[in-house]
Amino acid sequence: MSFLILGERPLTLEDIFDVAVLEKRVKLSESSRSQVRVSHEFVQKKVATGDTFYGINTGFGLLSHVKIAKDDLETLQYNLIRSHACGTGSYVKPEASRAMLLLRASNLALGHSGVSVELIEHILNVLNRGITPLIPEQGSVGASGDLAPLSHLALVLIGEGKALFQGQEMSGGQALRAADLKPIRLGPKEGLALINGTQFMTALGALALLEAEHLCDVADVAGALSLEALRGTIRAFDAEIHALRPHPGQAQVARNLRSLLFFKNQRSEISMSHQDCTRVQDPYSLRCMPQVHGATRDVLGFVREVLTREINSVTDNPLVFPAQDKIISGGNFHGQIVAMAMDMLAIASAELASISEQRFQKLVNPATSELPAFLTPQSGLNSGFMIVHVAAASIVSENKTLCHPASVDSIPTSADKEDHVSMGAWAARKAQKVVSNTSRVLGMEFMAAAQGIDLLRPLRSTESMERVHGLIRQKVEVLEQDRSFYQDQIAIEELIHSTEFKQLLKQCLNQSF
Repeated sequence: MSFLILGERPLTLEDIFDVAVLEKRVKLSESSRSQVRVSHEFVQKKVATGDTFYGINTGFGLLSHVKIAKDDLETLQYNLIRSHACGTGSYVKPEASRAMLLLRASNLALGHSGVSVELIEHILNVLNRGITPLIPEQGSVGASGDLAPLSHLALVLIGEGKALFQGQEMSGGQALRAADLKPIRLGPKEGLALINGTQFMTALGALALLEAEHLCDVADVAGALSLEALRGTIRAFDAEIHALRPHPGQAQVARNLRSLLFFKNQRSEISMSHQDCTRVQDPYSLRCMPQVHGATRDVLGFVREVLTREINSVTDNPLVFPAQDKIISGGNFHGQIVAMAMDMLAIASAELASISEQRFQKLVNPATSELPAFLTPQSGLNSGFMIVHVAAASIVSENKTLCHPASVDSIPTSADKEDHVSMGAWAARKAQKVVSNTSRVLGMEFMAAAQGIDLLRPLRSTESMERVHGLIRQKVEVLEQDRSFYQDQIAIEELIHSTEFKQLLKQCLNQSF
């Protein structure tokens, strides 16, 4: 069994997917153990001196001036977790909770938090044995870190709160016992170290970004299929055009579309059938796919850079520097950069849905498609894809509202001690919703585009497009007469995220067949 070893190399977003979704197990490296021990022993020595250190032997926030007696230091850490576990709303998905456990352990393993090796090992045991803390999605302003959601995670580590284990909801204590584990006993600073950080917004953001990156490929293939169904031209994807505006995302999308629609230097039968038509230019939703899809790719590249740095950063407070004989209080827990990146993730993803819906609209409109109205052979008796398009339009409109940036908002908290907050948790949650919405819209476009191809038979598209069309038809039948679409929509969305479909996209875009 392979393990992810924390401390051997920088963490990647793909590592998060492997652990959170594929349930890969995690170990702590020996080098990390050594560094964590040095940091922990340093904190113990500092506490023994009786000097004052924020969050170690003081209150928190506005109460930081209150010195805590030595006999109460352990109680202080437990009180912190319990009082801050005030999240509300629906629980996040299990994979998000697992990602948070990984990121919390990885953050502490960098050796500047002053916690014990035993605490990190306990987090990894909880993760590896399949205990999933139940974490409410609401309650974080993303400033002193994601305090509320991380506190719900920490509750399970001390045998409280709620968790899932083997599909059953139970108390944190019951879950630990069922997994043959005991609650961790917290030392100085360890409660604060568990809840101070950006691991909630970063976990949600990382998973949303990975899905959005996949949807970039999905959008290129869906757009190519729609262009064929609408008998559009591939001239707008000529390499010489895009060399004059060398944004990398734009160039990549143009290459993808040329690869899909000009397979092995051969145009499709559909393309050849209208090579002498009088149409000069296609609508923007077809002609400008490289410019729009490409912009999304470039923005997601920036988001990836931000999140990659963040998952390899130390974001709790105060921070411990044994070699310099320092414990310094700062603000690495503030989520502003992640919040801004999440707003950009939402906006960039929404554009894929927006332009997809416009291609869909062209497909169902006989004035632009020259196909039967609403892509049904007997329009009137049948409504065809009429309301499927309406559903897509409703989702695109919803995305527009969700794309209002959260990061421009701030509200003073903690008696004005924490007077500027990032709203990164909400930004990440919104981005996650927008990405999910975009997946649905692209799925609807795939169904409509596949129907358009069927209506052009016996003409055939390129080999790549025919393979995509064939896989769609394995899950969703051609529409001969009206039926309920909701099951088709579920099937196509599942297909988009399936390993089979991802492998086919990779083959089509790399032309490895």
